[in-house]
Amino acid sequence: MRKVVVTVVGTQTDAAGEESRIEFVTVGSRQDRDGVSYITYRESEITGMEGTTTLLKLYPGRLTLVRMGAVELKQEFAPGLKSHGTYITPYGSLKMAVSTRHLDMTTAAVTAGYDLEIDGRWQSYNTLSVEIREEE
Repeated sequence: MRKVVVTVVGTQTDAAGEESRIEFVTVGSRQDRDGVSYITYRESEITGMEGTTTLLKLYPGRLTLVRMGAVELKQEFAPGLKSHGTYITPYGSLKMAVSTRHLDMTTAAVTAGYDLEIDGRWQSYNTLSVEIREEE
């Protein structure tokens, strides 16, 4: 397992065209095994998910995001895929779905563009960009 610096940038554009953006940098870990990269990092209060650990599983052509702790969620991203899941928080649960429009992955970066639905209703178009840099 190697230490990495993880830069996460998320954007959300709603039906009115209003865009919100969040960005944070943290230290995490990376492990590569059998052609799959596992990136793990802790969320911060900036993301509103303090007490949550995020695991990114980078498969060839597919990304799985798993959140564990104060917030729990599993999402799958692959071009053309609609993935359903339950977003579990200390305040309750929501049925969510993500429809991946595009997914670009390298060993150093991941970018996903997707539509977000909550309880079956479109909420926003989102992007998730994660840069993974080996710690020096």
